[in-house]
Amino acid sequence: MSTIPTSTSVVESTVIRAPLSHVWHHIKLQNFSNFWSALKSSEFVKGASDEADLVHWTFHDGTELDVKQEEHSTINHYITYGVITAKPDLTYTSVLSTIRCYAVTSGDLEGSTYVEWSGHFSSDADAGVIEDARFKRRDALADLAKTVAKK
Repeated sequence: MSTIPTSTSVVESTVIRAPLSHVWHHIKLQNFSNFWSALKSSEFVKGASDEADLVHWTFHDGTELDVKQEEHSTINHYITYGVITAKPDLTYTSVLSTIRCYAVTSGDLEGSTYVEWSGHFSSDADAGVIEDARFKRRDALADLAKTVAKK
C-alpha cells in the first residue's frame, strides 16, 4: 500500500464536439467496447439477476470486471456503476463510478457535449490506483470522442 496521502476520488472530463444525443447513445455499459480501445469485449451477464444489470468487461490486458449498473437516467444523462468482481482481484475494496453528459448550450462550443467521468474509491485505494483510474478515464474519453467523430 502506498504511503503517499491521496484523495480517493478522481474526476476526468472533456468536451466532445458533437450533440448530446450522439454522445449519450454510446453510454451503455454493455457497449463500452464499441468505443473504449482498452476493452476487448463488453456484454450482459445472462441469468445473473432479474433485478440488476450486470455487464462483463474483458480488457485486452486480460483483466476481467463484472460491473453492476446502480443508476441510470435518460432524463439527466448519467449512469452510475460499481465493480462487483474482478480477475485478478482488485487491491482495494470498492469503487463507484459515474458518467454524466451535459449539452453545451452557448459559446464557441455550443452544440457540443461536456462529459464527466468520476470514480469514488474505498479508503484502501492507494495513489497508484487513483492515477491509473485517471489515465484510463482520459484514454476512454478520448476514444469516445474519436468514435463519435466517425459517425
